[in-house]
Amino acid sequence: MAKINTPEAANRLARAIASDLALYNKEKIVKGLQEDNLFESLADEIKEGRDLFNERVDESLRARTNFFERAIVDVLIKPNANIQTSIW
Repeated sequence: MAKINTPEAANRLARAIASDLALYNKEKIVKGLQEDNLFESLADEIKEGRDLFNERVDESLRARTNFFERAIVDVLIKPNANIQTSIW
């Protein structure tokens, strides 16, 4: 299978992976935000998602963008801004 080589497709993939993480890990996300350890509590899941993203997206595109990291913030963190946490 050919690697993704357009920014639009890479962004869609990153957001789809982040959406799956959000869907299947709601409790972990809430707890991670409340306890200020979101990235530690989801480390395995985020690594798996990042590995999938890296496997599917052309290296030259990955080297100049941060689609996956932005998707994590936009899809996992921003929608949970109402959660009580010391982070904000």
